[in-house]
Amino acid sequence: MLERRQIERVVQLALDEDAPSGDLTSETFIPESASATADLVAREPGVFAGTEVFEVAMTAYDPRVVVDLLIADGERFEAKDVLARVTGPARAVLRCERIALNLVQRMSAIATQTAAYVAAVEGTRARVVDTRKTTPGLRALERHAVRCGGGHNHRFSLSDAVMAKDNHVALVPDITRAIQDARAALPHTTHIEVEVDRMEQIEPVLAGGVNTILLDNFSVDELRAGVAQVAGRAIVEASGGVTLETIGDIARTGVDVISVGALTHSVRALDLGLDVKVS
Repeated sequence: MLERRQIERVVQLALDEDAPSGDLTSETFIPESASATADLVAREPGVFAGTEVFEVAMTAYDPRVVVDLLIADGERFEAKDVLARVTGPARAVLRCERIALNLVQRMSAIATQTAAYVAAVEGTRARVVDTRKTTPGLRALERHAVRCGGGHNHRFSLSDAVMAKDNHVALVPDITRAIQDARAALPHTTHIEVEVDRMEQIEPVLAGGVNTILLDNFSVDELRAGVAQVAGRAIVEASGGVTLETIGDIARTGVDVISVGALTHSVRALDLGLDVKVS
């Protein structure tokens, strides 16, 4: 769950970066007594993520700003829909406008992208999950956006689970023994996952007692064969080069999990705008 303290930390860093010693334009052009009402308007359709983030960002400089949210996280919207209304001191609204938009535009883009991937695997057993390919400092927000889009989260950090990737495997002479040693050294609740990139690696990894085996950059036929070989002895995850065009075929091989870096690492910010209403 996205915690408010995580949001506040990100927002404060963003505000310090964007207005380190004030907003020269607003303080010069806008009277201190002026008030403003502005609508958060969608320029294109999508799935929203970041209601609390938008509220925290818009009220970060002046708590007199009031945010009326007209949409919930995970809800779809169309172009021209009004998603929220902001009222309060004009200088405060203008100072926080850009950071609030930057955050919810990216989060909503991730939610929208995730929803498309989730729809593409409908009717299969596969769970669409994210990766650690996130924007530094924004992982908690981006992971929340994935959930808003109907996806699931992989391990949050290196501290959460054992996941031996290709570079780890290349540095151990006996992968079966390495997994067994790790299992003996770790608490029984710790999840162990190991990546393989060749069929002949599957049995040695399973012999070590992994919880999840990651089949990396396998073809669809290889994935199908890999699932049959694992035969329920571990969770099977597929990864590597997954696109909207290929994920359906990957899901139909019978894998349990498909991890998709593109959910977070290469999305285009969704077009949302904050339009001040002129009376």
